[in-house]
Amino acid sequence: MARRADVCLILEGTYPYVTGGVSSWTHDLLLAQKDLTFHLVTLLPKNANLTLRYQVPSNVVATSSVCIQELPAGRSSIPRSREFFSALEGPLLGLQTGGGLDDLRGIIEVLKPVRQSAGSQLLLNSRQAWQMLLRMYASAVPRSSFLDFFWSWRSLVGGLYSVLLADLPDASVYHAVCTGYAGLLLARARLETGRPALITEHGIYTNERRIEMAMADWLHDGMDDGLRIDSGHRALTDVWVDTFVGYSRACYEAATEIITLYEGNQQFQLQDGADKAKLRIIPNGVDYERYSVVPRVRSARPTIALIGRVVPIKDVKTFIRACAIVRCSVPDLQALVLGPTDEDRAYHDECMDLVRHMRLEDTVTFTGRVKLDEYLGRIDVLVLTSISEAQPLVVLEAGALGIPSVTTDVGSCRDLILGPSAENPPLGPAGDVTPLCNPTATAHALVRLLTDPDWYARCGSAIKNRVRVSYNKIGVDRTYHELYERHLAPAEAA
Repeated sequence: MARRADVCLILEGTYPYVTGGVSSWTHDLLLAQKDLTFHLVTLLPKNANLTLRYQVPSNVVATSSVCIQELPAGRSSIPRSREFFSALEGPLLGLQTGGGLDDLRGIIEVLKPVRQSAGSQLLLNSRQAWQMLLRMYASAVPRSSFLDFFWSWRSLVGGLYSVLLADLPDASVYHAVCTGYAGLLLARARLETGRPALITEHGIYTNERRIEMAMADWLHDGMDDGLRIDSGHRALTDVWVDTFVGYSRACYEAATEIITLYEGNQQFQLQDGADKAKLRIIPNGVDYERYSVVPRVRSARPTIALIGRVVPIKDVKTFIRACAIVRCSVPDLQALVLGPTDEDRAYHDECMDLVRHMRLEDTVTFTGRVKLDEYLGRIDVLVLTSISEAQPLVVLEAGALGIPSVTTDVGSCRDLILGPSAENPPLGPAGDVTPLCNPTATAHALVRLLTDPDWYARCGSAIKNRVRVSYNKIGVDRTYHELYERHLAPAEAA
């Protein structure tokens, strides 16, 4: 039998196969808690690249991966299949209409007797599954395109089944880093083991899915409601959003503690059904001692940088358009995009086309993956144009060097740049916060920092002191150690 880990850390689409803020946070957490053992469970899409992007620490005693929507074939039929699907349909429909833990418990109880033999043949491809799909379509979105509903249903239900049929590692504490499918596995662990379940949300999963649904060209309803403001019917996008809300509620109801990075996130958690008594804030932290001594090597050209993946949610195109405006006032501007370019090849190609269209080939450079330490000291201003963030580590890492930032008004950026309301004494602004998708506002803020030395010095001093006082990793690591120790004690006694 596999050794029980102290903590089962449940991840979705991140560490150790994908770089980014959450992955960096995960790696740092593992390194900081060296006296604890971890079992990593990473939930991944089909055909995911399983190349390790990190050297996994030795206190990780086991790793598992779950491929979302990938099921074993399993048996094609079971005795009393009509009764099986009749019992499954109610809680499944409830979870897809914003239900919660009771619905998830119902699904788990129905699946339990067939968990070792069930798979896609029974749950997705059987006649009884088809008939259940038809009934759910008629109940949920009868005026939407059936073909779109069919593929949406298979995607959502296939993802759910893959999580509920996967092997559950043995651990004393379960800890997920988001809701969604990772949150479902956390809730399942809580129901099946009774052991403590923790969640740390960086961004709010349901909000990010709403953004994706709004941007998804492939997701449409095929409904024609003319010019009516309210059709009175659920749309297919509602099915997707309500399903993820249901997953979040199940996770929140199962969780022992619900942690996030800043106060603004808690309002969204409460809206999605979180119990206020469970809420707690633990901010991101960075190694201030390490970053604060990185040498500043000022380039002959004023240098700005966007640090992040080249994907739509980072809105790199707004950064490029802002560069064109800044160059009118700062002709020798150098603009770097530091981050992987291979996660969305089509978007990267569109960004390169925009660079050429705006004749910025001598200004904007895409470096691909880099060792950040080799570049941070050369940057004058950090730029973040994302349309969704939580508490971006890059702002804190650059801030430890005294590098000011211009960010969009997302996540905790307003607190990082302008200071939280409770900051005492107030340290002042560390740059500027701009509206979403507004290259003009971003450019004006950048020009001020690049051309006003006194303003630049004040902003650099403010962010350096703010990181030292409020976002130092030493304190954050201590807080997580105390959190784990508190929940490990009763689990070990049991």
